[in-house]
Amino acid sequence: MEYFEKYISDNRDRFLDELFGLLRIPSISSLEANKPDMYRAAEYWKQTLLQAGADRAEIYETQGNPVTYGEKIMNPNKPTVLIYGHMDVMPVDPIELWIVPPFEPEIRDEKIWARGAEDNKGQSFMHAKAFEMMVKTNTLPCNVKFMIEGEEEIGSPNLEKWCEDHKEMLKADIILVSDTSMIARDTPSITTGLRGLAYWQVEVTGPSRDLHSGLFGGAVANPINVLAKMIAQMTDENGRITIPGFYDDVVEVSAEERALLAQAPFDLDKYMKSLDIAEVSGEIGYSTTERTGIRPTFDVCGIWGGYTGEGAKTVLPSKAFAKISSRLVPNQDHTKIEILFKEHFEKIAPSSVRVEVNYLHGGYGYACPIDLPAYLAAEKAYLDIYGKRPVPFRSGGSIPIISTFEQVLGIKSILMGFGLESDAIHSPNENFPLEQFFNGIRTIPLFYKYFAEIF
Repeated sequence: MEYFEKYISDNRDRFLDELFGLLRIPSISSLEANKPDMYRAAEYWKQTLLQAGADRAEIYETQGNPVTYGEKIMNPNKPTVLIYGHMDVMPVDPIELWIVPPFEPEIRDEKIWARGAEDNKGQSFMHAKAFEMMVKTNTLPCNVKFMIEGEEEIGSPNLEKWCEDHKEMLKADIILVSDTSMIARDTPSITTGLRGLAYWQVEVTGPSRDLHSGLFGGAVANPINVLAKMIAQMTDENGRITIPGFYDDVVEVSAEERALLAQAPFDLDKYMKSLDIAEVSGEIGYSTTERTGIRPTFDVCGIWGGYTGEGAKTVLPSKAFAKISSRLVPNQDHTKIEILFKEHFEKIAPSSVRVEVNYLHGGYGYACPIDLPAYLAAEKAYLDIYGKRPVPFRSGGSIPIISTFEQVLGIKSILMGFGLESDAIHSPNENFPLEQFFNGIRTIPLFYKYFAEIF
C-alpha cells in the first residue's frame, strides 16, 4: 500500500486535471444537440485508457451514442474483470440553481463540483486511475477490460445489441461497477440489489386549441385538471399503486432479510433535516429504507401544459403532459408493467379528453448474492481502507443494463459505489468529495488483489 500512497500523492493534481478535462465535456445523452460531445467524451476515454496502459482502446459505433472499449490482457489463464461505466450525464436544468457552472468544474469545501462529478465520470475515472497505478507499479494481478458507454442516462437502448455483437470480446469473470453510493462517508456498503424501471410520457388532449378560460372555463374539460386527477388515482391512501396486476410478480422480502437490512445505520431525523422536509411518506407498513430499496414506486417526474411564463394569461390549455416513472423490484417485468400502466391510464380517462401513452424506456432489477467470490473480495477491500466491514444494501436506484449483462453475457456484476447521498446526482450542484474519489482509487486495486487470490 505504501507505493500506492506514493503514486497517488505524486500524481494527485494530474488525476484531478485529467478528470476535469472529462467533466468539461457536456456529454448530455438526452439532447441531440450534444451528440458531438458524446464523441469527444468517447475519444477522451480512449486516450485515457491508452495512456493508463491499456494494450488497446477503440471507439465502437452503435445505433445511438458510441462505446469506448479498452483492455489489458496479462495472462489468458488469469481471471478477467470487466469495468463498466458511462460517459453520459443528465441535463443540468434548472441552470440558475447551480453555484458553479455545471461544465466548469471547481473544488470547493474539499469537493469536486460539476455535472458528472460523481455520476458517473468521477466514479468511473477512479477505475482508470487505479488501473494506471497498478500498471505503472507492476502490481496488476489479473486481466482488465473497460466498457464505457454513452447512453446509460437514457436507458442504454443500444448497449444490449452491442454486447450481443461483441460477446467474445467481452468475456470476463465478473463485471465491476462504481455507479452506486455508500450508506455514509464512514460506513461502506456494497449494493446487492437494484430496482428496475419503467418510464412513460403521457399526453392529454382536450379542445383543439387553447381557449379563453373565462369564456370556456367550466364548460370544457381542462386537460391539466384532468391529468392531475388521473395521476392522483394512481396511488391509494396506503401508498400502494392502484394499477390492476401491478403487484402480481412482487416477491415479498422475508422477515429475516428485512431484519438484516434494518441493521444498516439510518438516522431518520437527520435524513428529513438534510432534505428540509417535516415528515416522510410512502407505502404503509414499510420503513424509509425499505420503501426505497425493496418496494416498487410510482412518481411523476415532470408535468407541464398551458401558460408558464411571467405574469398571467387566462388560458384553458389544449394539452397537458407528464413524464412518469415506476421503480420496480427484482422479478417484476418492465415490459409487462409498461402494458398494465397504459391500459389502466387510458381506462380511467374521461371521455372529455384523449390520452396518448408513450413508453420511453425501462429495465429489470438486479440482485447479487453475498457469497460470490467478487463480493468477498470487495468486502475485504473496503475493510482494509475504511476499517469497517461493508453493509450489504439494496439501492432504490436503477441501472437497467446490469440485469441485461447477466442475461446477454452470463456475467454477474459487483457494485462497489463510493458516492454519498449528499452528492446531489441528477440535481443542480452535483458534487463528489475528494476523499471519496481518492479512497476509490485506493480500494479498487485491493479488489483486484483479493479477487485474483480468491477466484
